[in-house]
Amino acid sequence: MVVVVGATGGIGSALTRKLAPTEARLVLAARNSSALQDLAAQLSVSKPVLTVPTDITDRASVAALMEQTTAQFGKIDVLVNAAGAGILKPYQTVESADLEAMLDLNLKGSFYTCQAAAELMQQQKSGHICNVVGILGKHSMSMASAYCASKFGVVGFSKCMAEELKRFGVKFTLFYFGGVDSPFWDNVQLKVDRKKMLSTETAANAVYYALQAEPQAVPMEINIQPDSHLFF
Repeated sequence: MVVVVGATGGIGSALTRKLAPTEARLVLAARNSSALQDLAAQLSVSKPVLTVPTDITDRASVAALMEQTTAQFGKIDVLVNAAGAGILKPYQTVESADLEAMLDLNLKGSFYTCQAAAELMQQQKSGHICNVVGILGKHSMSMASAYCASKFGVVGFSKCMAEELKRFGVKFTLFYFGGVDSPFWDNVQLKVDRKKMLSTETAANAVYYALQAEPQAVPMEINIQPDSHLFF
């Protein structure tokens, strides 16, 4: 069974639709309860889909997500962290609230979900954690100081956890997507040509590919970028 965190976002919803026709049992998590219900209603599935309104910045909310998941399905095979938000602005205009928002959601939220899922996976001696980091978790960019700080942090803790958990059969995959045409860009004040970006379906297909890997295979990092520059 697969837990998709950030299920109502661009990549999360595309992945959910990709997984719906398969045998995977789904748990969909996001902050907006009505958006979760709308997404679940759009899926053509014969098996039950569990929707759990979750604020991943709140450790208790993450614990409740894991408890409801195991109560219904008994275990967690896959965690996909697709939640995130971006504030892109010159470093000198980054406010304390901007930095806290990035660290709370992108870094701490991802850590809490990975930590809670990994505890269950360690006990069952299997599992796969997929963190959708984005290319700004690997490369820097002007106006992305706070965002890069949060995403570089995700890469750091993910690699450390992967080392600790590999003897328990728990795999980590990090996804470094270039610009993806998703709601992330709706409120970003940068001139970008969204027609040149990756589609959310392309990103979802990459995650799906990693989930289909042979048990002994560990697709540790997947990089996909547009073939042309985004900015004009």
